[in-house]
Amino acid sequence: MSHSPTPKRLGFFSRVLDQADPATRYRLVAEQILHAEKHGFDSAWVAQHHFNGEEGGLPAPLVFLGELAGRTSRIRLGTGVITLPMESAVRVAEDTAVLDLLANGRLEVGFGTGGTPTSFLPFGLESSDRGAVYAKSLATVRDAWAGRELAGGNHLYPAAPHLLDRVWQATFSVGGGERAGLDGDGLMLSRTQPRPVESPEALLWDLQNPIIDTYLANLPQGRAPRILGSRSLFVAEDRKTALHFAELGLQRSVERFIASGHQVASKKTEDLIRAFDVHVGTPDDVIASLSADTALARVTDLVFQVHSVDPPHEHILRSLELVASEVAPALGWVRNGPAIHERRLATA
Repeated sequence: MSHSPTPKRLGFFSRVLDQADPATRYRLVAEQILHAEKHGFDSAWVAQHHFNGEEGGLPAPLVFLGELAGRTSRIRLGTGVITLPMESAVRVAEDTAVLDLLANGRLEVGFGTGGTPTSFLPFGLESSDRGAVYAKSLATVRDAWAGRELAGGNHLYPAAPHLLDRVWQATFSVGGGERAGLDGDGLMLSRTQPRPVESPEALLWDLQNPIIDTYLANLPQGRAPRILGSRSLFVAEDRKTALHFAELGLQRSVERFIASGHQVASKKTEDLIRAFDVHVGTPDDVIASLSADTALARVTDLVFQVHSVDPPHEHILRSLELVASEVAPALGWVRNGPAIHERRLATA
């Protein structure tokens, strides 16, 4: 007897990068997440970044998700990721336990080791220590959630043993895939990642398929895999509009890239689309490009973000609608609940 493949889940991800002041950024991303829920998305994820508002606009993701918990009812709310070495592990355990209660059990918790090396310094850390601090902090969070005794004979209140099954680990490496698998956690794969010096033309899935292979090989028997594949995606009803905003956004990104000391081989839009692993165009265009991604075909969770295109808010909302109505169903997503038919932007 043949079996239909398990439907994929659909998510929206934001680094909170709308071209606006912080308060407006938070309002717009909240509206985008509410819109995603309205159109059937299963999850919404926000990233944590410290200090550099051009890299990411949200240093306090749990505060932001706490506000959204009361404004949403179905969509799962996730951190993608909490940079755990820069946090108090016990406070993270407390805040996530409370937030999950406020969200009626809808919290997903993604963890990572952190990014920009200089961001560690104000927290009294060196970037070189991130791996060891991460491992120790993650173990503390797990102990606290599980209700195990902490220093001084203390126990977490409220305990949250259920969150042990909702941990996701982000990684660029095969070693990180092994760690996530051995821990029985979800695996988070990035929208793009650095190419090895010896393989500068490697495709994203060439790098991520070995991570998936290792993750699956190390997952405990009976543990269902959870693999989140994040991809950069901007969909418009016509290719001209999509490419127009892609050119504007990618040029902003590449100028920041150059200003930080990196070299760029080409500033042509088509080359930047390839270099930044961006999928852009009409629904048919992006379905074709995403369907070629052999790593994405293996994920359980399709999670899309508009970075580094970052079009205006109204176009993000329309892109979400097109993803839900046309793109995601072609990639294996099945909507739970009634479809919503809405047209926000008229075709030119």
